[in-house]
Amino acid sequence: MRAREFLDKEKEKYGKMYSDLSFAIDNVSPFLDTRELKTRRYYTKLPVLKRYIEKLEEAETKLNKAGIFSIFSNGKVIDELEKYKFEFNKEFKQLQKCSSCKCLNCSVGCKFDGCLGCREGSNVVSCDHDRINVRFHDDFYLDLTNEKTGKREKYKVLATLMDAKLNRQYIIIEGLLSKEKYVLYYYPDIDEDRFGEIKDEEEFDFIVETYQSVEF
Repeated sequence: MRAREFLDKEKEKYGKMYSDLSFAIDNVSPFLDTRELKTRRYYTKLPVLKRYIEKLEEAETKLNKAGIFSIFSNGKVIDELEKYKFEFNKEFKQLQKCSSCKCLNCSVGCKFDGCLGCREGSNVVSCDHDRINVRFHDDFYLDLTNEKTGKREKYKVLATLMDAKLNRQYIIIEGLLSKEKYVLYYYPDIDEDRFGEIKDEEEFDFIVETYQSVEF
């Protein structure tokens, strides 16, 4: 890919992301104190994206100055920019998630964990600002014992949910081999996460229906 084409695509993609995130900060800042604002992941990680935008502009300036000789700079320009994105890969992935998170422009007094409840590569996909929210995750897997087979199996976490009314968290997982899905109570902990069976049928159905309403 030619450097100019690469720059145009990157500026369009990340320029929009930077504008959206910056607008969100301006939008919520009047309603949040500084300490709470700093808990927002996009607030602390935005300087990484800002520096990348600057690098894109610097690269474009260099190409313009090189004129007809810019063809010799194509590979170098792209390599330097890709190296920066690789170095801050986690930040770029999280900012991408933040840009589509339901918490992005929210300044309502939060009853949930907000950004503090986010793992890397996760975001809130649904929130009613009152009782329930749903969080999706990338690359969140668990090694658990399948109760039917008695064997260890790897499970993909499809979603975690929080019920502010009941002050409970839930997790929905799917076995990579069995394809069986489970809906469980979720007790995240620094040392080791714990899980529990949901015996209340109405509560179970509510969680399943909430998840299915936002399942992609």
